[in-house]
Amino acid sequence: MTQGKRIRRKVDGILVLDKPHGLTSNAALQKVRWLLNAEKAGHTGSLDPLATGVLPLCFGEATKFSQYLLDADKGYETLMHLGVTTTTGDAEGEVLERRAVQLGRDALESVLADFRGEISQVPPMYSALKRDGQPLYKLARAGEVVEREARSVTIARLELLAFEPPFARLAVACSKGTYVRSLVEDIGRALGFGAHVAELRRTQAGPFGLARTVSLAALEQAHAEGGSEALDPFLLPADSGLEHWPLLQLSEHSSYYWLHGQPVRAPQSPKFGMVRVQDHTGRFIGIGEVGDDGRIAPRRLIRSE
Repeated sequence: MTQGKRIRRKVDGILVLDKPHGLTSNAALQKVRWLLNAEKAGHTGSLDPLATGVLPLCFGEATKFSQYLLDADKGYETLMHLGVTTTTGDAEGEVLERRAVQLGRDALESVLADFRGEISQVPPMYSALKRDGQPLYKLARAGEVVEREARSVTIARLELLAFEPPFARLAVACSKGTYVRSLVEDIGRALGFGAHVAELRRTQAGPFGLARTVSLAALEQAHAEGGSEALDPFLLPADSGLEHWPLLQLSEHSSYYWLHGQPVRAPQSPKFGMVRVQDHTGRFIGIGEVGDDGRIAPRRLIRSE
């Protein structure tokens, strides 16, 4: 007899995983999805296999809002290895060049100052960006190098946490689309020694920090002891990635019309911008945008049970 197809559960919410080293973001997502036995899932931006740390995973209705986490600012800690350049810009690549490093802390601090604020950055070849439908990393593995346009990113924080040549540990807070590998390579180039990322840990993704993460080992243990349902307490509400947005509560009457696509008015609404919306019972029912007329137009709705 053939085994029947596994019936997946309707699971809604966000699970903030502390992604382990060596696993791709998609492999981590599929593993957690299997443990939860979840029907629908998506992640909010890839972390390299080398990287660990904050990886918000969205399930069910929360996937409707994953783009806003993808667009959120990020935080990292990285170990920069000075004097060694690699093909990939990180420790997984082949060594291209080694140089002796003679550098004082003050000289390093001086160069770091040039990389704070708005900077121009060329995405690395070993990235998931696509050219003619092909990820750049696939082209790079085939030995191809293509032109990449520089993009503007913002480095809100770049702090030297520790310095023991040839290693420097940095804290980075940056806008979406920033490549820490490119940042480290550019710093190494400016210093004249070259550099690559030896370690990378994401410490922040939007409102989520390391304190809100759960390890894959803890999830596996919970599953072994209580099955898929034992993982439900690790799920955060579907709107937890938007908790910095204003929250409006509609009356029963307004909720009905809003859920049927009609713009409505709400007391104490802001004059403009995006908002989270609850119905009269306090249930999150979607996100809206305040129009010029002061009414809240629905943008993404939560499917009713």
